[in-house]
Amino acid sequence: MERRAGIAAAAVGALLIAAGLVGLGATLASGLLKFRQLERTVEVKGLAEREVPADLAIWTVAHVDADNDLSALHARIEAKNAKVAAFLKARGFDPTEVAVGPPSIADRLARDYGNEPAARARYSGRATVTVYTPKVDAVRAATAQLGELAREGLAIAGEGEGAGTRYVFTGLNAIKPAMIEEATRNARQTAEKFAADSSSTLGKIRRASQGQFSIEDRDRSTPHLKRVRVVSTVDYYLQD
Repeated sequence: MERRAGIAAAAVGALLIAAGLVGLGATLASGLLKFRQLERTVEVKGLAEREVPADLAIWTVAHVDADNDLSALHARIEAKNAKVAAFLKARGFDPTEVAVGPPSIADRLARDYGNEPAARARYSGRATVTVYTPKVDAVRAATAQLGELAREGLAIAGEGEGAGTRYVFTGLNAIKPAMIEEATRNARQTAEKFAADSSSTLGKIRRASQGQFSIEDRDRSTPHLKRVRVVSTVDYYLQD
């Protein structure tokens, strides 16, 4: 009799333990489900883009010459630098915006390689005059008139030979806040569309990061126009 009572008690205990484990499992499953629901997120990117004009021009005018007489070559380079400076002054550039670089002279006979033709001049010289100015339109107009210097006997170096024009946009800090706001707003609009399509509602921001600003030429033919871009990445929680 006592043996039967013990077996019955053990059975009841086992059933209670089993019921407890089932209940615990249900509780854990419910908690896990809630945790996963809280972790439902969507990552979206928002783009802001502006087209802006360059506000600074760096224009380098380079000219070359050659002679067998070193002193004569130096004198000619200085005279041509003066012609370039006069050309720039006539087009509205202030002397404080113009910098004349020291000439670079090469002695062909002093080179350790190659055999230069005897008919060529011994010394070759190169000089640069650089304009650093916010007068972007004036630079664009003046570069189209460099042919006048050629008619005065100056051999003007072309692009890629240490000469050319670089246009810069320096006003990024003034437009940064508005662009970041626009990128974030665009990201939220994308997230809201995704939430609506998935029968969810958009929750709070889980994580957000701002990308680097980039400034590039709009295209190769208009380097004085710049395209400024920034991409913001935002993670939102999704709720049912």
